[in-house]
Amino acid sequence: MRKIILASASPRRRELLKILIGDNFEIKTSDYKEDNSLALLPKDLVLFHSLEKGKDVAKKLSEGIIISADTIVAFENDVLGKPETVENAKEMLNKINGQWVEIITGLAVIDLASKKEFQHLEVAKVKIKQMSEQEIDNYIKTGEPLDKAGAFAVQGKGAVLIEKTDGDFYSVVGLPLFKLNELLTQVGINIFDYK
Repeated sequence: MRKIILASASPRRRELLKILIGDNFEIKTSDYKEDNSLALLPKDLVLFHSLEKGKDVAKKLSEGIIISADTIVAFENDVLGKPETVENAKEMLNKINGQWVEIITGLAVIDLASKKEFQHLEVAKVKIKQMSEQEIDNYIKTGEPLDKAGAFAVQGKGAVLIEKTDGDFYSVVGLPLFKLNELLTQVGINIFDYK
């Protein structure tokens, strides 16, 4: 079995990759710093970030398959990053209140043996329920919105804010498993060989 490296410190991505290949991977976090202020459309931004994260980890290794990803929340082509203050979180939640937002994930797989890079872009949409001011305040009090892009967490208490989803659920969480399997197949990895 070839060595697989996840270039991410995200516990959610780790759990999702386990679904496909169990514990048969290493984690090497990238030192690449995402800059969401780059003059790129959100879709181009996540593709750029996901590949740069993988390339950063690739510089430190001589073999293996590197998987890297980047997920952003976008509303009307604006990237909604992590709010820095309670006021930012409230402003962001009011902005997306009752609206559809895009969860955009860029996925990259780098095969160090062949030096080939594969990428995929996945866009899912989530409908944020219409929230009262009290609901927004109560959610902010949990502290969860302060370190989550878009000021909500699909896999946390923020799940109760999601009225509907349209697209790949795993992509919304941060790692589109269907497409990841397709990219791994392109580099000769059969996930069913991994226990």
